[in-house]
This record gives sequence, structure tokens and C-alpha cells, in this order.
Amino acid sequence: MARLSTPMRVYVASGRFTEPDPDLPELATRIRALLAEVAGDEAWQRFLTGYTPPPVPQICASLEPVETHEAAAFLARLAGADLVWPSHQHLPAETAERAAEQVVALLGPEAVWWTNHDTECGAVNGLTPLFDSLLAGTDGECFALALQIADD
Repeated sequence: MARLSTPMRVYVASGRFTEPDPDLPELATRIRALLAEVAGDEAWQRFLTGYTPPPVPQICASLEPVETHEAAAFLARLAGADLVWPSHQHLPAETAERAAEQVVALLGPEAVWWTNHDTECGAVNGLTPLFDSLLAGTDGECFALALQIADD
């Protein structure tokens, strides 16, 4: 996941759950922690004054499923291309694709993936007052999160 991170734009987290039988609320708790990390980043504090990450139930409600076979491409786009200016690359496409494929392979074909995008209509359920894009995956034991944040 670290290879998908870029300073002040793409934040990542991964690890192993400590709770027994983790599910979506435990994944949302990890998402909330990542949002708190972004809010604490000095580069974003002026844009996020007074921001508190949404509560876990609200995060759960904002997530839409992503098909496992679509997760690597989604993750590569999220890490590689800027949300506001898609022609600007944060990472070379090949680097993002290779790292994303490895992450998805490590979680395996039974992993479940979630995003704050409604892939049917293209709407985004924002988790911050800025532009944001999240992809979160879990195999029930480990998790991987990637969040890109941008301001126009």
C-alpha cells in the first residue's frame, strides 16, 4: 500500500483486524481513523477547520460495493490520477497498476471492496467537505484502504 501513497494527496492504511469476526463497521472504523489522519495533516488543516470524520454508521451508509474484478483498476486510478485534474498523474500508470494488482491479489478473490462512489450513476458520497475518493477492501482478516483528497 505504501507504494500507492503520495504526499498530501493519496493516503493509505493497511493491517490486520484485532476484533473477532470483523465486518463493515470495523472496516469503517479504520476508514474513520484514516480520515482523522488526513484532517490532522498540516497541509489540509486550513481546508478542514472544524472537520470531524463522520461517525461509523454514516461511513457505512456512504459505501457502495465494488466488484473484486474491478478493484485493481479502481485502486490504480485512485492512486494514479488526480481527482480534479485527471490528466495530472500522481504516480506513473504502470507503477500504480502494478501495486494495485498486488494489493488486490494479496487480499484474494474472496475479498470484499467498498467505495464512496455510486458506480452506477457516478455520484460520490463525500466523506470530507473536499473532493475525496475512497477504496476499502477486506478479506475478513486484513484490510487495505486508499483515500485521495483534493481541493479545487
